[in-house]
Amino acid sequence: MTEKKRYLEAGRIVNTHGVRGEVKIQPWADSPEFLRGFSRLYIDGRPYRLLSARVHKSSVIASLEDVDDVNAAMALRDKTVFIDRREARLPEGGYFIQDLIGAKVVTEDGAELGTLAEVLNMPASDVYVVRGEREILIPAVPQFIISRDIDEGVITVRMMEGL
Repeated sequence: MTEKKRYLEAGRIVNTHGVRGEVKIQPWADSPEFLRGFSRLYIDGRPYRLLSARVHKSSVIASLEDVDDVNAAMALRDKTVFIDRREARLPEGGYFIQDLIGAKVVTEDGAELGTLAEVLNMPASDVYVVRGEREILIPAVPQFIISRDIDEGVITVRMMEGL
């Protein structure tokens, strides 16, 4: 498996909030609470100290250092927000989806199906897009996913009729 990226995509600034330079971030994590745990966010390679952050519905309203009026906030609109993986506190057994992309996907019998190309976030569960001889969509639920070995870059799955 390749070396893990230090900076990971964590969301997108979708709008401004108010006139004091706050930005509205649509997080790409399991919950918006996750982003509140960081001291810095990175935008276009530049670190921004996170002065405050609060959850509003499914978004995060953030105040960033040196972004103190609506014009400065507007300049960041539609930008991708990155986090430093070294600051992340993942729960036991937690992982970053980015670390799964490119992993080899094998069946419990050892047959190679291809590599994980994409993870689709669907309402019921995530769905793994595996590309090999053909493209296979596998729900990322315990009935299908036996194990994920992030360090080795291998995902072991249980295939069922019709997949």
